[in-house]
Amino acid sequence: MSALQTALVQYVEVRRALGSTLVEPASTLAQFVAFLEREGATRITTALALQWAMVPQGVQRATWARRLSMVRRFATWLHARDPLTEVPPDGALPARRRRRRPHIFTDDEVRRLMAEAAHQRSRTGLRPLTYATLIGLLAATGLRPGEALALDTADVDLDAGLLTIRQSKFGKSRVVPVDDSTRNALRHYLTRRTALCPRPQGPAFLLSEHGRRLRGNATRRMFAVISCAIGLRPPLHRRRWGRGPRLQDLRHTFATRRLVEWYQADVDVARVLPTLATYLGHVGIGLTYWYIEAVPELLAHARTRLGSPRLPGGPR
Repeated sequence: MSALQTALVQYVEVRRALGSTLVEPASTLAQFVAFLEREGATRITTALALQWAMVPQGVQRATWARRLSMVRRFATWLHARDPLTEVPPDGALPARRRRRRPHIFTDDEVRRLMAEAAHQRSRTGLRPLTYATLIGLLAATGLRPGEALALDTADVDLDAGLLTIRQSKFGKSRVVPVDDSTRNALRHYLTRRTALCPRPQGPAFLLSEHGRRLRGNATRRMFAVISCAIGLRPPLHRRRWGRGPRLQDLRHTFATRRLVEWYQADVDVARVLPTLATYLGHVGIGLTYWYIEAVPELLAHARTRLGSPRLPGGPR
Protein backbone atom coordinates (compact mmCIF):
# COMPACT_ATOMS: atom_id res chain seq x y z
CA MET A 1 0.00 0.00 0.00
CA SER A 2 1.41 3.39 -1.00
CA ALA A 3 1.90 6.28 1.42
CA LEU A 4 -1.08 8.12 -0.09
CA GLN A 5 -3.32 5.07 0.22
CA THR A 6 -2.24 4.58 3.83
CA ALA A 7 -2.93 8.24 4.58
CA LEU A 8 -6.40 7.97 3.05
CA VAL A 9 -7.25 4.91 5.13
CA GLN A 10 -6.18 6.77 8.29
CA TYR A 11 -8.13 9.89 7.28
CA VAL A 12 -11.32 7.90 6.73
CA GLU A 13 -10.87 6.09 10.05
CA VAL A 14 -10.42 9.38 11.92
CA ARG A 15 -13.45 11.02 10.28
CA ARG A 16 -15.64 8.00 10.99
CA ALA A 17 -14.44 7.86 14.59
CA LEU A 18 -15.68 11.45 14.89
CA GLY A 19 -19.15 10.42 13.73
CA SER A 20 -19.10 10.92 9.94
CA THR A 21 -20.23 8.04 7.74
CA LEU A 22 -18.03 9.35 4.91
CA VAL A 23 -19.33 6.85 2.36
CA GLU A 24 -19.24 8.91 -0.83
CA PRO A 25 -16.09 10.93 0.04
CA ALA A 26 -14.17 7.75 0.87
CA SER A 27 -15.01 6.25 -2.52
CA THR A 28 -14.36 9.52 -4.37
CA LEU A 29 -11.03 10.16 -2.65
CA ALA A 30 -9.92 6.62 -3.46
CA GLN A 31 -10.41 7.54 -7.12
CA PHE A 32 -8.40 10.72 -6.57
CA VAL A 33 -5.51 8.83 -4.97
CA ALA A 34 -5.52 6.36 -7.86
CA PHE A 35 -5.35 9.33 -10.26
CA LEU A 36 -2.36 10.80 -8.39
CA GLU A 37 -0.52 7.50 -8.57
CA ARG A 38 -1.19 7.18 -12.30
CA GLU A 39 0.32 10.64 -12.65
CA GLY A 40 3.38 9.52 -10.70
CA ALA A 41 2.67 11.99 -7.87
CA THR A 42 3.53 11.22 -4.26
CA ARG A 43 1.84 14.31 -2.82
CA ILE A 44 -1.27 16.36 -3.45
CA THR A 45 -0.72 19.46 -5.56
CA THR A 46 -3.25 22.16 -6.40
CA ALA A 47 -2.70 21.68 -10.12
CA LEU A 48 -3.41 17.94 -10.00
CA ALA A 49 -6.40 18.44 -7.69
CA LEU A 50 -7.95 20.91 -10.12
CA GLN A 51 -7.18 18.67 -13.09
CA TRP A 52 -8.87 15.70 -11.42
CA ALA A 53 -11.86 17.69 -10.15
CA MET A 54 -12.70 18.83 -13.69
CA VAL A 55 -12.45 15.39 -15.30
CA PRO A 56 -16.22 14.82 -15.63
CA GLN A 57 -17.55 16.63 -18.67
CA GLY A 58 -21.10 17.78 -19.31
CA VAL A 59 -21.80 18.32 -15.59
CA GLN A 60 -22.58 21.42 -13.56
CA ARG A 61 -19.69 23.37 -12.08
CA ALA A 62 -21.13 22.50 -8.68
CA THR A 63 -20.05 18.90 -9.34
CA TRP A 64 -16.47 20.03 -9.92
CA ALA A 65 -16.60 22.18 -6.79
CA ARG A 66 -17.93 19.28 -4.73
CA ARG A 67 -15.15 16.97 -5.89
CA LEU A 68 -12.53 19.60 -5.09
CA SER A 69 -14.04 20.26 -1.65
CA MET A 70 -13.50 16.60 -0.72
CA VAL A 71 -9.87 16.87 -1.80
CA ARG A 72 -9.44 20.12 0.18
CA ARG A 73 -10.54 18.48 3.42
CA PHE A 74 -8.24 15.52 2.87
CA ALA A 75 -5.34 17.79 1.88
CA THR A 76 -5.88 20.04 4.90
CA TRP A 77 -5.66 17.03 7.20
CA LEU A 78 -2.63 15.67 5.37
CA HIS A 79 -0.87 19.06 5.35
CA ALA A 80 -0.62 18.94 9.15
CA ARG A 81 1.54 15.83 8.79
CA ASP A 82 3.28 16.69 5.54
CA PRO A 83 3.79 20.46 5.05
CA LEU A 84 4.71 19.86 1.39
CA THR A 85 1.11 18.82 0.70
CA GLU A 86 -0.65 21.63 -1.18
CA VAL A 87 -4.16 22.60 -0.12
CA PRO A 88 -6.24 23.92 -3.04
CA PRO A 89 -7.50 27.42 -2.18
CA ASP A 90 -11.11 27.83 -1.16
CA GLY A 91 -13.16 29.06 -4.11
CA ALA A 92 -10.75 27.75 -6.75
CA LEU A 93 -13.78 26.33 -8.56
CA PRO A 94 -16.59 28.69 -7.57
CA ALA A 95 -20.12 27.51 -8.16
CA ARG A 96 -23.27 28.96 -6.70
CA ARG A 97 -25.42 26.16 -5.38
CA ARG A 98 -28.84 26.24 -6.95
CA ARG A 99 -31.84 24.31 -5.72
CA ARG A 100 -32.64 21.65 -8.22
CA ARG A 101 -36.37 21.53 -8.71
CA PRO A 102 -37.55 18.15 -7.44
CA HIS A 103 -39.77 15.85 -9.43
CA ILE A 104 -43.03 15.16 -7.63
CA PHE A 105 -44.01 11.64 -8.60
CA THR A 106 -47.58 10.69 -9.37
CA ASP A 107 -48.96 7.46 -7.92
CA ASP A 108 -48.91 5.99 -11.42
CA GLU A 109 -45.23 6.86 -11.86
CA VAL A 110 -44.35 5.16 -8.58
CA ARG A 111 -46.25 2.04 -9.64
CA ARG A 112 -44.46 2.02 -13.01
CA LEU A 113 -41.08 2.45 -11.33
CA MET A 114 -41.76 -0.47 -9.01
CA ALA A 115 -43.03 -2.62 -11.87
CA GLU A 116 -39.94 -1.88 -13.95
CA ALA A 117 -37.69 -2.59 -10.98
CA ALA A 118 -39.43 -5.93 -10.48
CA HIS A 119 -38.50 -6.95 -14.04
CA GLN A 120 -34.79 -6.19 -13.86
CA ARG A 121 -32.48 -8.97 -14.91
CA SER A 122 -31.06 -10.92 -12.00
CA ARG A 123 -29.08 -14.08 -11.47
CA THR A 124 -30.26 -14.60 -7.91
CA GLY A 125 -33.63 -12.85 -8.00
CA LEU A 126 -32.57 -10.36 -5.33
CA ARG A 127 -32.06 -7.30 -7.55
CA PRO A 128 -35.68 -6.91 -8.76
CA LEU A 129 -37.07 -7.80 -5.34
CA THR A 130 -34.86 -5.34 -3.48
CA TYR A 131 -35.22 -2.38 -5.83
CA ALA A 132 -38.99 -2.66 -6.06
CA THR A 133 -39.11 -2.76 -2.25
CA LEU A 134 -36.71 0.18 -1.90
CA ILE A 135 -38.76 2.41 -4.19
CA GLY A 136 -41.97 1.50 -2.41
CA LEU A 137 -40.39 2.07 1.01
CA LEU A 138 -39.09 5.54 0.08
CA ALA A 139 -42.44 6.53 -1.41
CA ALA A 140 -44.34 5.33 1.64
CA THR A 141 -42.09 6.75 4.36
CA GLY A 142 -40.12 9.70 2.95
CA LEU A 143 -36.87 8.27 4.32
CA ARG A 144 -33.62 9.63 2.99
CA PRO A 145 -32.24 7.09 0.50
CA GLY A 146 -29.14 6.68 2.65
CA GLU A 147 -31.30 5.93 5.69
CA ALA A 148 -33.08 3.13 3.85
CA LEU A 149 -29.79 1.63 2.66
CA ALA A 150 -28.36 1.81 6.20
CA LEU A 151 -31.22 -0.17 7.74
CA ASP A 152 -30.16 -3.41 9.39
CA THR A 153 -32.57 -6.29 9.77
CA ALA A 154 -32.59 -5.64 13.52
CA ASP A 155 -33.79 -2.08 12.82
CA VAL A 156 -37.00 -3.31 11.15
CA ASP A 157 -39.59 -4.29 13.78
CA LEU A 158 -42.36 -5.82 11.71
CA ASP A 159 -44.47 -6.73 14.73
CA ALA A 160 -44.63 -3.16 16.01
CA GLY A 161 -44.40 -1.55 12.56
CA LEU A 162 -41.39 0.57 13.49
CA LEU A 163 -38.13 1.42 11.70
CA THR A 164 -35.16 2.54 13.79
CA ILE A 165 -33.03 5.11 11.97
CA ARG A 166 -29.62 5.29 13.61
CA GLN A 167 -27.15 8.18 13.51
CA SER A 168 -28.54 9.76 10.36
CA LYS A 169 -28.00 13.34 9.20
CA PHE A 170 -26.81 15.69 11.97
CA GLY A 171 -26.09 12.56 14.05
CA LYS A 172 -29.78 12.20 14.91
CA SER A 173 -31.56 8.90 15.49
CA ARG A 174 -35.32 8.40 15.44
CA VAL A 175 -38.06 5.78 15.26
CA VAL A 176 -40.32 5.89 12.18
CA PRO A 177 -43.73 4.21 12.33
CA VAL A 178 -45.07 2.64 9.13
CA ASP A 179 -48.63 1.79 8.17
CA ASP A 180 -49.98 -1.74 7.78
CA SER A 181 -49.58 -1.88 4.01
CA THR A 182 -45.91 -0.91 4.26
CA ARG A 183 -45.36 -3.38 7.11
CA ASN A 184 -46.94 -6.18 5.04
CA ALA A 185 -44.79 -5.30 2.04
CA LEU A 186 -41.63 -5.37 4.18
CA ARG A 187 -42.66 -8.71 5.70
CA HIS A 188 -43.20 -10.11 2.20
CA TYR A 189 -39.76 -8.83 1.17
CA LEU A 190 -38.07 -10.40 4.18
CA THR A 191 -39.74 -13.76 3.57
CA ARG A 192 -38.72 -13.87 -0.09
CA ARG A 193 -35.27 -12.42 0.68
CA THR A 194 -34.63 -15.17 3.22
CA ALA A 195 -35.63 -17.84 0.71
CA LEU A 196 -33.35 -16.39 -1.98
CA CYS A 197 -30.44 -15.61 0.35
CA PRO A 198 -30.52 -17.66 3.56
CA ARG A 199 -27.04 -16.49 4.61
CA PRO A 200 -26.60 -12.78 3.75
CA GLN A 201 -23.12 -11.30 3.96
CA GLY A 202 -23.88 -8.79 6.69
CA PRO A 203 -26.73 -7.38 8.76
CA ALA A 204 -28.29 -5.18 6.05
CA PHE A 205 -32.04 -5.38 5.50
CA LEU A 206 -32.01 -4.42 1.81
CA LEU A 207 -29.66 -6.77 0.01
CA SER A 208 -27.80 -6.44 -3.27
CA GLU A 209 -27.59 -9.15 -5.90
CA HIS A 210 -24.71 -10.70 -3.96
CA GLY A 211 -26.31 -10.59 -0.53
CA ARG A 212 -24.52 -7.46 0.66
CA ARG A 213 -25.68 -3.97 1.61
CA LEU A 214 -26.69 -1.82 -1.35
CA ARG A 215 -24.13 0.86 -2.24
CA GLY A 216 -25.30 4.41 -2.84
CA ASN A 217 -23.66 4.92 -6.24
CA ALA A 218 -24.93 1.61 -7.60
CA THR A 219 -28.42 2.34 -6.28
CA ARG A 220 -28.58 5.78 -7.89
CA ARG A 221 -27.34 4.32 -11.17
CA MET A 222 -29.96 1.56 -11.12
CA PHE A 223 -32.71 4.08 -10.35
CA ALA A 224 -31.58 6.14 -13.34
CA VAL A 225 -31.74 3.03 -15.54
CA ILE A 226 -35.24 2.24 -14.30
CA SER A 227 -36.38 5.85 -14.77
CA CYS A 228 -35.00 5.88 -18.29
CA ALA A 229 -36.80 2.63 -19.12
CA ILE A 230 -40.22 4.14 -18.31
CA GLY A 231 -39.50 7.48 -19.98
CA LEU A 232 -38.78 9.67 -16.95
CA ARG A 233 -35.18 10.29 -18.03
CA PRO A 234 -33.84 10.86 -21.54
CA PRO A 235 -31.24 8.27 -22.58
CA LEU A 236 -27.82 9.67 -23.48
CA HIS A 237 -24.70 8.23 -25.06
CA ARG A 238 -21.80 6.55 -23.30
CA ARG A 239 -23.94 4.84 -20.67
CA ARG A 240 -25.07 8.14 -19.15
CA TRP A 241 -28.72 8.35 -18.28
CA GLY A 242 -29.38 12.06 -18.47
CA ARG A 243 -30.92 14.32 -15.87
CA GLY A 244 -34.24 13.63 -14.34
CA PRO A 245 -35.98 12.29 -11.23
CA ARG A 246 -33.77 11.08 -8.39
CA LEU A 247 -34.37 8.76 -5.46
CA GLN A 248 -34.27 11.83 -3.21
CA ASP A 249 -37.31 13.20 -5.05
CA LEU A 250 -39.43 10.46 -3.46
CA ARG A 251 -38.77 12.26 -0.16
CA HIS A 252 -39.90 15.58 -1.66
CA THR A 253 -42.99 13.80 -2.99
CA PHE A 254 -43.82 12.36 0.42
CA ALA A 255 -43.58 15.75 2.16
CA THR A 256 -45.59 17.55 -0.53
CA ARG A 257 -48.31 14.91 -0.62
CA ARG A 258 -48.71 15.00 3.18
CA LEU A 259 -49.28 18.75 3.00
CA VAL A 260 -51.85 18.39 0.22
CA GLU A 261 -53.69 15.70 2.20
CA TRP A 262 -53.77 17.93 5.29
CA TYR A 263 -55.18 20.84 3.31
CA GLN A 264 -57.82 18.55 1.80
CA ALA A 265 -58.77 17.40 5.31
CA ASP A 266 -58.89 21.05 6.49
CA VAL A 267 -56.15 20.38 9.05
CA ASP A 268 -54.37 23.30 10.73
CA VAL A 269 -51.11 22.82 8.80
CA ALA A 270 -49.12 25.29 10.91
CA ARG A 271 -49.92 23.23 13.98
CA VAL A 272 -49.06 19.79 12.57
CA LEU A 273 -46.06 20.72 10.44
CA PRO A 274 -43.63 20.15 13.36
CA THR A 275 -44.89 16.55 13.41
CA LEU A 276 -43.84 16.11 9.78
CA ALA A 277 -40.47 17.71 10.53
CA THR A 278 -39.88 15.24 13.36
CA TYR A 279 -40.98 12.29 11.23
CA LEU A 280 -38.58 13.30 8.46
CA GLY A 281 -35.73 13.77 10.94
CA HIS A 282 -35.31 17.52 10.45
CA VAL A 283 -33.78 19.72 13.13
CA GLY A 284 -36.20 22.54 12.30
CA ILE A 285 -39.35 23.30 10.32
CA GLY A 286 -37.38 25.44 7.89
CA LEU A 287 -35.71 22.34 6.51
CA THR A 288 -39.10 20.72 5.96
CA TYR A 289 -40.24 23.67 3.82
CA TRP A 290 -37.25 22.92 1.56
CA TYR A 291 -38.91 19.62 0.61
CA ILE A 292 -42.32 21.02 -0.17
CA GLU A 293 -42.87 21.71 -3.86
CA ALA A 294 -45.59 23.98 -5.26
CA VAL A 295 -47.60 21.36 -7.13
CA PRO A 296 -50.92 22.47 -8.69
CA GLU A 297 -53.01 20.87 -5.92
CA LEU A 298 -51.05 22.76 -3.26
CA LEU A 299 -51.35 26.06 -5.12
CA ALA A 300 -55.09 25.55 -5.47
CA HIS A 301 -55.45 25.06 -1.72
CA ALA A 302 -53.27 28.10 -1.09
CA ARG A 303 -55.49 30.24 -3.33
CA THR A 304 -58.55 28.99 -1.46
CA ARG A 305 -57.03 29.85 1.91
CA LEU A 306 -55.84 33.26 0.74
CA GLY A 307 -59.26 33.98 -0.67
CA SER A 308 -60.96 33.28 2.65
CA PRO A 309 -62.02 36.36 4.64
CA ARG A 310 -60.38 35.00 7.80
CA LEU A 311 -57.60 32.43 7.99
CA PRO A 312 -57.25 30.19 11.06
CA GLY A 313 -54.45 31.66 13.16
CA GLY A 314 -53.88 34.47 10.66
CA PRO A 315 -54.46 38.23 10.78
CA ARG A 316 -58.02 39.36 11.46
